[in-house]
Amino acid sequence: MKRLSQYFLRGLVAILPLGLTVYLLYTLVAWSETVARQLIRPVVGDFYIPGLGLLLTAAGIVLLGMLISQRVTAKLLSWVEMPFTNIPVVKSIYSSLKSFADYFSPHHKEDTAQQVVILRMPDHALEVVGLVTRNHMEGLPQGFLPGDRVAVYLPMGYMIGGYTVFVPREWVTPIDMSVEEAMRSSLIAWMAGRKPT
Repeated sequence: MKRLSQYFLRGLVAILPLGLTVYLLYTLVAWSETVARQLIRPVVGDFYIPGLGLLLTAAGIVLLGMLISQRVTAKLLSWVEMPFTNIPVVKSIYSSLKSFADYFSPHHKEDTAQQVVILRMPDHALEVVGLVTRNHMEGLPQGFLPGDRVAVYLPMGYMIGGYTVFVPREWVTPIDMSVEEAMRSSLIAWMAGRKPT
């Protein structure tokens, strides 16, 4: 019985990531196909090509990206965002999600040097992997210690949160790892396993 439960758990661990990925992709495709069919039906009737919904979704996302790259449309978007940035509880959620998404956006990568670092405190053997989120202390409220300091985000395992610490620059050592790889490793609490292909 013990061996059966071990086989079951191994099988579950093997199929779970695949199953969840397929389910999420299927849900996205089904939703985009349904929406596209409803939008196109008044124009072309019952004629429909499978996959058109996915194509229209991708085209819509690219078009939205092009539009918000324009100054006028970006201003319009800021007006649309206004209710989300003024309602107390909604403001906290929206601002956090927007900041997180902006951190991974292409224009942010051009503006700042995103770095994955190892944080080592002097006289301690502890090493913590983090992300440099701020390279200077300018613009922060008074009360922070002066000097050459950086902000480092320390993600917690399984992405249940994290901490931002402000430390002297000499405490951090950049490592050769992408932000995406560091976040993925933090998500699984740096558990050893076979490398994803």
